[in-house]
Amino acid sequence: MKLTITLCLLAGIASAQLRNTVMAGEPAGSNLPIQKIGSNDLLAISVYDAPEFSRTARVSVDGFIRLPMVKERIPVAGLMPAEVEESIAEALTRAELIVDPVVTVTVGEYHSRPVSVMGAVRSPLTFQAVGRVALLDALARAGGLTQEAGSEILVTRHTTTGGQDTSLVQRIPVKALIDAADPAMNIPLTGDEEIRVPEAGKIFVIGNVKKPGAFVVRDSADATVLKALAVAEGLTPYAAKQAYIYRREASGSRSEIPVELRQLMDRKSQDVPLMANDILYIPDAKGTRVKLEALEKLLIVGTGATSSLIYAGLMRP
Repeated sequence: MKLTITLCLLAGIASAQLRNTVMAGEPAGSNLPIQKIGSNDLLAISVYDAPEFSRTARVSVDGFIRLPMVKERIPVAGLMPAEVEESIAEALTRAELIVDPVVTVTVGEYHSRPVSVMGAVRSPLTFQAVGRVALLDALARAGGLTQEAGSEILVTRHTTTGGQDTSLVQRIPVKALIDAADPAMNIPLTGDEEIRVPEAGKIFVIGNVKKPGAFVVRDSADATVLKALAVAEGLTPYAAKQAYIYRREASGSRSEIPVELRQLMDRKSQDVPLMANDILYIPDAKGTRVKLEALEKLLIVGTGATSSLIYAGLMRP
C-alpha cells in the first residue's frame, strides 16, 4: 500500500515538473525561434503517456488542426506554442479522453511568414521570416542590389482587417538605408511582405558622342545634359552646335526640346535638366564632316611632300 502511494506521488511530481517546463515555453526538439503560429505551419505534438495523440499536424489554411478521436477542430492560428499546448489539453479533457493531459508542442516548419524579394537584386527569392528578420537581412539573402537598382525600395505589407485584405506600401530610400545606415530605415519583417527594388530610370544618349548608350539615373537631380555628355565621354569632331531632347509626355505624345550646345559648353546658358527615359540626340554638323572627310581622303591619296603641300594648301586661311 505504501509503495503504491509513493509511486503515485512520484508520478504526480514528475507530471507537474513536465507541465511547468512546457508552460515556460521552452522548445523541445526544435531549434526554430518561438513565434506565433500561422496557416501551413507544421507542428510536432507530443502528449505524455498517450502515443496515439503524439503526431505531426499541418495547420490548415483557415488556422485549425485536428486530432484523432477529437471531434472539434482546434484553432491555433495566431497562438504561441505554449498557448496551443493549453488548447490541445483542454480539447482532450472536454472529450474525456485523458485526465489532466501534459502536452508539448514544437514547430517543425514555418510556412506562414513568406517574404518575397524581387526586382533589381542579384538573386530574387522567397523565404520564411523565422526569428528576427530586417530589411537588410532580406536584401543580403537576395545577394544585394544590382547596378540597375533605383533610389527606392518598396515594401508592401498585406494585412486583413474586418475580413478585407489591404496592402500598405512603404518607400525606403536606398541612400538612407545603405549609405547613411539609418537604423530607422532597416524596418523589421514579420512575414507576408513583398520587397520590390525597381530599376533606375535611364537616359539615352545617341548621335555624335564618343560613347553613345543608355545610362542609369538614380537621382533626377543629377540628370543634366552636361553630365550626360560627360558620361558619354564628350562630343565627336562632327557634332552639331544644337542638340535635341526627345521626351515622352504623360499624355503619350513626344516633345522635342532644342538645346544650344555651343552656349551650354561656353557656360553662357544654364545646364538643361533631363528626365528618365529622355533621348538626348546630338546630330551631325554636315559641313564640318564634308571638310574633314575630304581632308582625310587627300591625306590618304597624297604621299610624302605632296601630301604635306596639299595639307598646307587646305589649311591656309
